[in-house]
Formats: sequence, C-alpha cells, structure tokens
Amino acid sequence: MDDEEGDTCTICLEQWTNVGDHRLSALRCGHLFGYRCISKWLKGPTRKCPQCNKKAKHSDIVVLYARTLTALDTSEHERMKSSLLKEQMLRKQAELESAQCRLQLQVLTDECSKLHSRVQDLRKLIVEHQDQNSQQFLGSQARLLNCLPSSQGQQKYHLQKSFTVSQTGNCRIMTHCNSMSCLVVSQPSPQASFLPGFGVKMLSTANMKSSQYIPMHAKQIRGLAFSNQPKGLLLSASLDNTIKLTSLETNTVVQTYNVGRPVWSCCWCLDENNYIYAGLVNGSIMIYDLRNTSSAVRELIPQRNRCPLVSLSYLPRAASAAFPYGGLLAGTLESASFWELKLGFTHWPHVLPLEPGGCVDFQTEGSTRHCLVTYRPDKNHNTIRSVLMEMSYKLNDVGEPVCSCHPVQTFLGGPTCKLLTKSAIFQNPENSGSILVCHGDEASNSALLWDASSGSLLQSLTANQPILDICPFEGNHSNYLATLTEKTVHIYKWE
Repeated sequence: MDDEEGDTCTICLEQWTNVGDHRLSALRCGHLFGYRCISKWLKGPTRKCPQCNKKAKHSDIVVLYARTLTALDTSEHERMKSSLLKEQMLRKQAELESAQCRLQLQVLTDECSKLHSRVQDLRKLIVEHQDQNSQQFLGSQARLLNCLPSSQGQQKYHLQKSFTVSQTGNCRIMTHCNSMSCLVVSQPSPQASFLPGFGVKMLSTANMKSSQYIPMHAKQIRGLAFSNQPKGLLLSASLDNTIKLTSLETNTVVQTYNVGRPVWSCCWCLDENNYIYAGLVNGSIMIYDLRNTSSAVRELIPQRNRCPLVSLSYLPRAASAAFPYGGLLAGTLESASFWELKLGFTHWPHVLPLEPGGCVDFQTEGSTRHCLVTYRPDKNHNTIRSVLMEMSYKLNDVGEPVCSCHPVQTFLGGPTCKLLTKSAIFQNPENSGSILVCHGDEASNSALLWDASSGSLLQSLTANQPILDICPFEGNHSNYLATLTEKTVHIYKWE
C-alpha cells in the first residue's frame, strides 16, 4: 500500500507518467500530482493544494523529470540521533552528580575522625587551661627576641624560575596545594574573545612547568584557598557574586554558591572541614556547609563599619596555654575581629584593638599563634607598615575568654600603597623556631623579607612590577617562596 501511494496521483488515484499530459508535477508546497489533474484543479474555483490546502496558482506547477521517484525514510535515523543527544546529556549530568556525591562522602567520612581529634584536644586544654596573661606577654616577647636564626646570612632565597602567566596582566592572587604539588594563580581568560571570564593557571612545583588554564568565574577572582584534605579541592571567591568549589582531579567546578553580593575573600574552617567562609563587600561573612548545596547556613554581621572584607584567615584550635582558641580572623579596610568558634558551630565576636583605618591585609601563623597586619601610609605614618601581633586572652568575671592581640614587631616599607597587596608570615626554613615576614613594597617593586625576632631585613626580592601576592611552600624536600605580579610568577628556592 505504501509503495502504491508513492507513485499515484492523489486527485485521480491513477499512476502518473514521466511523459504525456499526466506526467509527474509538483506545487511550491512540495506535493506531487499528475499534470493534467492539477492543471484542471487549479483552473477551477478552489485554487488551493488538494492536500495541504495552501494557496496555489497555475504558474506554480513545476514539471518533474524523473523516471522513478523514491523517498528515503530517515525517521529512524533522526530518532536514534535524538536518543544519542539525550543519552549524552544524561551522562554529563550523572558525572556531575557523581563528583558532588564523592565530595559529600569525603566530608562525612572525615567528620568522625575530626570529632574524635577535637575531643582529645579539648581534654588537653582543660588540663593546661589557666590564666597566664601577664606572664605570657613578657615571656612571649622574650622568646621571640631570643630566637634569632642560627644560620642568618648563610642561606637565602635564590631565583629558581619565572613564569609569564598572563600577557595582558590582571593576575591577582595565588595559593599552593601540597597534596598535588601545584601552584594555582588567578588570571583572565587567555582567549577572552572565545571564552570570556577569569580562572586559574596551574603551575607544577614538582617539575616547575606550567599546566592548563581552568575557567571558573565571570569576573575577577579575589580569593583562593585549598582544603586540608588530599583531594585537590579549590575554593574561589569572585566579584561575580559567587564562590565555587573546583576539583583539580577533574578540572571541573563541582559546586557553585550564589552569594548575592561581590565576594572579596574566602577561607576554609580548619576545625570543621565541611564549612567554608565568604567575606562580602559589605563586611558580612557568609557561612556555607558543603552538605547543603543550596544556600548559606549562617551570616555573621560586621561589628563596626560595613566596608569590604579584604582578608579572611582561620586560626585553628591548639593545645596551647598561650592561645588555645580557634576561630576566624576577619579584616576589613577599617577594623578587624576574631570570631571565636564555640560548641554547636556558633561564633562569638571579639573586636581586636587595631589602629583604625588603613588595613590592607591580615595573615596568621597557626603554630606560633601570631598574626600579621599590614597598613597603608596615612597622615601619622608616611610608609607602609606590617605589624606582627601575638594573639592573647584573659578571662572575664564569668570565666569566659576575652580575646585580643598586642604588637610585637613592626616592619617598614616604602611610601606607596595603592594596591591591596597580600603579605605572608611563615616558619623559618632553617627550622630554628623563628618566623619570617614577607610583604610587598610598591615603591621598589620588590618583596621585603624580614626576620621577625630581630626585626632585621634579610632580603629584597626584586621584580619588574609591584608584588601583589606572596606564597611560601614546600616541595621536593626544599623550601620555596613565590611572588606574584600582574603578569608574572617568580619562584625562589631557599638554599
């Protein structure tokens, strides 16, 4: 029946011919008829296609010259093609869900061991906890001033390699992943016309070679932080109102949180691995739980002025009588606070006694319980200053701690500070028990390395542009220091 329908005229139901007055003809709509039949039909009052009822006229008739006419049935091919596209979409969705499930599984499996470790630390703190604030203040300064590096002047940082990250500039921040031996640097897309936005460039610290670019955000990235788990999970904060979690194992974004406002900083909670913090342009801190993929679980309201939160740094709990508490150090352009982490994952604010205004960066050193505050020049100080502070506390009348900090050492730079330059505070590579401080100096386009105990300048690591970020790290049984300018990463080796 189907074969007969392909070679018969639908008007007279007789077969058309390839010659003569009943030869094969077609209208503009594509339907086929015998010439005699369609010509007579269109001369009548109807003047429409007998099959689709579209308007037609006699001049629309086209004679087709073909011995035979066979229609190829492609419906099965189209159905299979549609099925393949649907299967590819389902597979991509399944891969994304699998990555998210692996992330949640990692968080849940770590939680029990983390809680057990926390109980052990709390037991130690109960034994060691006592109010030694006055002795601590005098003793800490004495310890710090007596811990001069044993081999000062014999070893220093030597330039190992330089990487050009972006020819157009606009790099901003970097961080290091110990488990994957790589340094990640924020940069604009190298192919902005085809793939606009911002992402990170991976640099291997094992073989000192650059790797691929990973796209992540629509606007500039202002914060990067790795979790302390060995899975290469990167937290990023951007001015496009989002924070994202990216797996460096698959080079894909596995989770996105829409914060609603530009994000200036971010960090992980080092006491509870499934929580992350985001510092906003209005000074608020949003807290997210990795087990909740939809929204924030809490918001910490700024204690003073609502200005951009330029720095977030987490100080973990420690079995130390000097300062045992863990919490979040949050620094804005005007002030800083320590949000003490309490039971039930609640946070209690302590406003730190810093100089008002001019703060551009806030860094911590967990093992010695110190922090580093960097100020830009003002009317009372004509140079950039990095002030080493020691965290301290005392108990109030009801036995609750009142956290504070006091200055130990001050390091001076040049008279210029137009950029929000990141600084660094870290252990001396010589393992002498002392700490080093490194901060950028815009006036000399260099990074100044100081000995924290003596306050002496050890090195000036020069570059051809202002230093924007500084990152110490270990790799291949050696110690390194990376400095970042708008276009280039310089890696120095301690030897």
